[in-house]
Amino acid sequence: MMVVTQAALWYLARSAALAAARQGVDAARVMHSTPAAGRSAATNFAQRSASGYLLGPSASTAGSTATTIKITVSGHVPSLVPGVPIRISQVAEGPVERFTAP
Repeated sequence: MMVVTQAALWYLARSAALAAARQGVDAARVMHSTPAAGRSAATNFAQRSASGYLLGPSASTAGSTATTIKITVSGHVPSLVPGVPIRISQVAEGPVERFTAP
């Protein structure tokens, strides 16, 4: 029973981290936005939406370029087994929106 509950917590935290990373990419890829805006949006989303099962969320824009935004959201899952840390890390990536000549 404990294994099923732990797996459910892991799945919820993983899904929340991925959703937060996607939210960050969506915020950062619009024209005239910055990677910092994406990092902030991802962190805020994770803190608001997954406060019970994604603990200590953080977001990073490492790997982003001028044409691609990459957001990594990390955190940990509440562990039902004391002393066993379970880390979660999910990545979302997308192109930066820009106008081009036809």
